[in-house]
Formats: sequence, structure tokens, C-alpha cells
Amino acid sequence: MVTHHVHVSRYQGGHISDLRVNEQIRAREVRLVGPQGEQVGIVSLDKALQLAADVDLDLVEVAPTARPPVCKLMDYGKHKYETALKAREARRNQQQTVIKEMKLRPKIDDHDYETKKGHVIRFLKAGDKVKITIMFRGREQSRPELGLRLLKKLGDEVADLGVVESAPKQDGRNMIMVLAPHRAKQPVAAPRPGKKSDESEPATSE
Repeated sequence: MVTHHVHVSRYQGGHISDLRVNEQIRAREVRLVGPQGEQVGIVSLDKALQLAADVDLDLVEVAPTARPPVCKLMDYGKHKYETALKAREARRNQQQTVIKEMKLRPKIDDHDYETKKGHVIRFLKAGDKVKITIMFRGREQSRPELGLRLLKKLGDEVADLGVVESAPKQDGRNMIMVLAPHRAKQPVAAPRPGKKSDESEPATSE
């Protein structure tokens, strides 16, 4: 029987996974799948192990209940790493996204607008989505263009930090829009105190 002591030693013990790897496989013959997914066919276990050793890959029993069991040639260490990476990414994507809400009036004054825009900027920088709600009262409900204009202005002014995920739409007496942060954006590091004075040239007396 062919043995592959050096090649197999990295994965002996079965502690990485329940899958049988290399000489842990017990079947006399296997249905072999190549590293690119190509069907090699039914071969003896000895031949499959030899093929794995020839290309410096592992023989992994991916379907043990099949008859004969299905084995694939792969880099098992790389496979485990990529599987763990995908699992972490899936868990990250499943995390509930925080949605903040900011309410504005269609005829908001400049000072209040700038204050509320500052909050929106802070939320986006923190990676949170922001639901912008324009609240109409009385006759203001007949002027939806005021809300649209305000939402467009706000969206344009924070475009470097977020995108309009949900376009403005009427919701009863209100009009809403949802902003989402740019995920690729990285926080801008604050300049270190004294850096400007350190880099500036010394003053010269005349």
C-alpha cells in the first residue's frame, strides 16, 4: 500500500474537521474528482492517494455516504481557511444594521438644518444608516416639492459619506428617504496636535 508520511502528517488526528483526509479514508475505491471539479472516475484508494501525492494535494472524502464515496483532490488547509473566512463574512452580513432617524420640517431654518445635518454626518461616519423624515403639517401637505427639494439638498451635501439607498417617497403625512454609508470609506485620521507648527518654516526677522 502506498504511504505518504510527509504529505499526510499536517492533517492527521481529524481535529480540523469531521471529513476524512488522505490515509484516514477507509474505502477500497473512491469516485475521484480533480482539483478543478473534473470527474476522474472510480479508482482504487491507493491510486487516488498516489495522484494526490503527485500533485502535492490532499485527498478529501467529501461525500462519505455515496457508494463508492466521493473524494476530491484539494489543498485542505487552504480549503479550511477559505471556509472559515466565508463563515465569518456571513455572520458579519447577518448583523442587524442600525438605522438612525432624523426628523425635519419642510421650512426648517438654516441653523436647525445645519445642526441636524451634522447629526446625519456623524451617523454616516459611524457606519449607520439614516432615515430622514420630512414632517408636513396643515397646508404644507399640498407642497410636497418642499420636502423633495430639502431631501435632495441634504443627499447632495453628504454624498461623500453616503448614498441614497431609498429614494424619497410619501408616507402618509410624511416624506422619507434612507441614506446608507459608503462601506469602503475609511475614517479620516485627525491631524496630530502641533504637526502644522512642526512642518512650518521658522519665522525670519527682517
